[in-house]
Amino acid sequence: MVKVVKFGGSSLADADHFRQVASIIKADASRKYVVPSAPGKRFSSDTKVTDMLYDCYNKARYHEDITEIFNAISERYNSIIKDLSLDFDISGELEYVKNAILHRSGSDYAASRGEYLNGLILAKYLGFAFVDAESVIFFHDDGSFNDEYTNDILSAELKKYEYAIIPGFYGIMPNGTIKTFSRGGSDITGSLVARAVEADLYENWTDVSGFKMADPRIIHKPKTIKEITYRELRELSFMGASVLHDEAIFPVRGAGIPINIRNTNAPEKDGTMIVSTAQTPINENIITGIAGKKGFSVVTIERDKMNSIVGFGRRVLEVFEEYNVPVEHLPNGIDTMSVVIQTSLIEQVREKILNAINRTVRPDSVIIEDGLALIAVVGRGMIKAKGTAARVFNAVSKAEVNIRMIDQGSSELNIIIGVDENDFEKTLSAIYNEFVSENKDII
Repeated sequence: MVKVVKFGGSSLADADHFRQVASIIKADASRKYVVPSAPGKRFSSDTKVTDMLYDCYNKARYHEDITEIFNAISERYNSIIKDLSLDFDISGELEYVKNAILHRSGSDYAASRGEYLNGLILAKYLGFAFVDAESVIFFHDDGSFNDEYTNDILSAELKKYEYAIIPGFYGIMPNGTIKTFSRGGSDITGSLVARAVEADLYENWTDVSGFKMADPRIIHKPKTIKEITYRELRELSFMGASVLHDEAIFPVRGAGIPINIRNTNAPEKDGTMIVSTAQTPINENIITGIAGKKGFSVVTIERDKMNSIVGFGRRVLEVFEEYNVPVEHLPNGIDTMSVVIQTSLIEQVREKILNAINRTVRPDSVIIEDGLALIAVVGRGMIKAKGTAARVFNAVSKAEVNIRMIDQGSSELNIIIGVDENDFEKTLSAIYNEFVSENKDII
């Protein structure tokens, strides 16, 4: 049995958390490869080290004094070393990082040092080998991830070590500069390591006991999902559920490696298993989870006999492609075509898009409406359950909310509805309460 374990920033925020992480790793000899994040918040008003490093780089970029903020960064690491009673001096590493930032080494380099330094300390504390991510994680010249080459090199390198620390979040470009994944990218590194070593399980340790059925900021104590498929998780992550970086799914899914979301502060809890095919039976709740987000706009195009015009939809979508605006959903009628996009992405090109659509397809009318929130109801149980959509719509109707958009995929894995942003929280609560009661367990 081989396990890859990734620990988030909240799990490595201070020396006490380092001790907890060490006890988790040592409790299971199969936990052989560890991917650490940078130190996160120690308390609610604290600042993540990654944010401090970004701030430090921006100050250096504009020739501002970085002494105070870099001293604060150094103190975070030195206090961990001191509290762990480690005989380990990283003053040389810190000085190198400071000088590199002052010489404008790039924001990706600055941000990546949070994981790098934390990895050095954790390797020293555990007595594990340290494998720098820049020697095993690679990107192409255009910044895209070099998947196959990374897997070959990473696999060959990790075969040399029985136990190793690989810092998350970053890799290297062909020109030798550091390149990071998007925020939360340590999850991706963990997934890549799991695939490279052909792990039996990828454990992702964070500060929650698994994946919740709904946003706990909206639903009071939502139930934990015990088992969820990659497809279900992908749908929920895309719609805002944020326990795991959505790109972390792909490497392990292809290799058939399950992911276990666990809580560093409650290691006795089983958490959530993310699997290719669910083993547990569907229960009476039918749905697996609910997620959503605000900030969408709908472009509605009307033209008589639209359905008989060959290439109409293609020409409309080419307009959005021209202005580099990705399309989220396409709910359509016989003589209408609606295009759902993120409002923030059209703020600078709104009129240009309208003019281009008018010029390209000569519609009877075209309008843009803002203030839309999307909510996805996801579950493998929906495929066989009759009346699921009716229950969703009835719940929303009872909450006196008007549905502005409905979109259901042919797989029947999810139902997406659009409502006014002001009704977002009320709608999500109404759907959750329709499918979940206090004495039901989610599986």
